[in-house]
Amino acid sequence: MGSAELSGSHNEGVDATDHTEVRAAGDLPPAPAAGAAASQTPQRAAGSGASLAAAPLIALSLGYFLVMLDVTVVTVAVPQMRQSLDAGASAMQWIVDGYSTIFAGLLLFGGGLGDRGGHRKVLFAGLTSFAAASAGCALATSPGQLVVARLLQGAGAALLVPASLALLTAAFPDRAARARALGIWGGIAGVAFAAGPVVGGLLVWGLDWRAVFWLNVPIVALAVLLTVRHVPAPPSGEAARRMDPLGQILGVLGLTAVAGALNEAATSGWTSPVVLAVLGAGALTLAAFVVVERRLEVAFTAEAGRGAAARPPMVSPSWFGHRGFAATAVIGVLLNLGYYGMLFLSTLYFQEERGYGALETGMMLLPSVCMALVAAPLSGRLTARYGPYRPMAAALLLGTFGFLGWLVAGPDTAYPLLLFALVATGLATPLTVPAATAAIIESAPAEAVGVATAIFNVARQIGNAVGVAMFGALAATTGVIGGLRWSALIACGAFLTGALLAVFAGRRRAAG
Repeated sequence: MGSAELSGSHNEGVDATDHTEVRAAGDLPPAPAAGAAASQTPQRAAGSGASLAAAPLIALSLGYFLVMLDVTVVTVAVPQMRQSLDAGASAMQWIVDGYSTIFAGLLLFGGGLGDRGGHRKVLFAGLTSFAAASAGCALATSPGQLVVARLLQGAGAALLVPASLALLTAAFPDRAARARALGIWGGIAGVAFAAGPVVGGLLVWGLDWRAVFWLNVPIVALAVLLTVRHVPAPPSGEAARRMDPLGQILGVLGLTAVAGALNEAATSGWTSPVVLAVLGAGALTLAAFVVVERRLEVAFTAEAGRGAAARPPMVSPSWFGHRGFAATAVIGVLLNLGYYGMLFLSTLYFQEERGYGALETGMMLLPSVCMALVAAPLSGRLTARYGPYRPMAAALLLGTFGFLGWLVAGPDTAYPLLLFALVATGLATPLTVPAATAAIIESAPAEAVGVATAIFNVARQIGNAVGVAMFGALAATTGVIGGLRWSALIACGAFLTGALLAVFAGRRRAAG
């Protein structure tokens, strides 16, 4: 990461009196005590600072780097893990997909826990549990042990991602600086996602599959060290809010069931009795969750009006009536449905239809997955200058046209003819994510940033699972090329819908 990304100020188009800034000001950490001054980094990005403080930004990005790295780094180690542990197909599916299932299921819990118990504490808990689970993966001697360790990895990831975003918001309260910080944060995650197969391949080739998991431990140690030294503790008032145990239990059970059913649908099909039963149970549980949260919100509002203490809901349903919040959450679903569904299918296309190996396929996809290195920081700067909705709309329109480029794909299509589709969609997604994250943060109450960002990430995880399952089913019924073309049209429609939602939300915001 060059210093150019951590300096310079682009505050054009930012209203200094924006209500979001007034609320976020309360999130500023208190001045450190004299004895702790040496271990704290001044937050130069707050207000009118000319540059982003690099140390806290790196500290808060390392955790998300690991979360995204472990989504893809494991895939290339699957054959060696299967042989080493004598694992069956079912165990291998849970080793790969169980991580993302638990991650999606516990995201709301992690965000709510941070909003009430303190995001810095939750971040440390997430990092240490992720490192311990990674060591457990590396030391596993049976498929069952590896599955359990992977599930614990997903739990650690669900704690650290919302916490790191909330602390990033507090560290960079100025809207323009925060947008740029989110862009760099997203760029680092994009690099991790793209580098996963390469890093995993090198570690498996040079050492063995266990090195894929040992790699996480020193990176977590570095993240903890930088956080202790450069990320101040949040205000003590953050822990004063009461917990919502019933809402948290229903949220965890409902989201885990839905995420697990969607992942299972990718291999067992949508008509599988197990998929339908678990999906139905998850939907009913989430419906009960909404009812409980709505009642808590009504009671909390009434009690607060009388000046009495009350238990706030983990998620306030009224947030979805706020300008931009619901639209951005839906955009999260559509974004991952289109891009990651097509990324899955394009991998099948290059391997099964064109006959390329895993390494060659990874190289073919590099023009798409590496775009985050440039696009995410660019998104941060555009969001700082124009607000989140115009960059989102423009990026999603670019992706809409990019998916149409897959319609030319055939058994012998020259690779240069596919570059437009790869590059355009690869640019569109990392251009959208930081802007959408900024929009969610601006739309939510300052005391609920952890849950708000968790909602956006849950939406993306659901979109990812739906896209992979839906597009995989199309490929199974119409062939890889037929499935690829139909899926490209669906992805095109998803991105176009997202662009229209971004335009609508931006106009509502401008109208006040």
